[in-house]
Amino acid sequence: MKSKRIESKVIAAALLFALLQGCQADTSADDAASATDTAAVAATDVGAAPEAMPTPAPAATMQSAMANPNSATASELTSIPGVNQPIADAIVAGRPYANMVALDKVLSPKLSEKARDSVYARLWMPIDLNKATGAEIMLIPGVGARMRHEFEEYRPYTSIERFRREIGKYVDSTEIARLERYVTIK
Repeated sequence: MKSKRIESKVIAAALLFALLQGCQADTSADDAASATDTAAVAATDVGAAPEAMPTPAPAATMQSAMANPNSATASELTSIPGVNQPIADAIVAGRPYANMVALDKVLSPKLSEKARDSVYARLWMPIDLNKATGAEIMLIPGVGARMRHEFEEYRPYTSIERFRREIGKYVDSTEIARLERYVTIK
């Protein structure tokens, strides 16, 4: 009787282990897809405990991958997927941009929202977490009304660590690192 119980527990443990291994293999593909929709992640992770967050690369390193719309050359702009020569010319002609909303006014007649999100993954001026308008926050790719509310709720931010801690209640560390590329604290 005892050996059957032990055997059942061993089989159950082996099945659980196999199931977890299968889920883990699927997770890497799912992570890339889920990182693009912050609002959906926020809605499902509200009650979840935040993960331990590794220290991401310094903001300067993360920002180096982003082109600044006020200083990028036309050649640099056309190297961004979705930006052709007429769009690059329009960006250059509209300078200087006070904020991302001003740039969005130039791009919105030329590109769909989805296309602009793709462009904004490579062309961005960091927004000040303490002063950004709701419209500026909503331009961050993947940020919806719920996440915009969370950004605004925890103001004033005194450090990027506070941003990580507060927004980390709603999204994982990978998403925090992605969002950090779009923000600054002045």
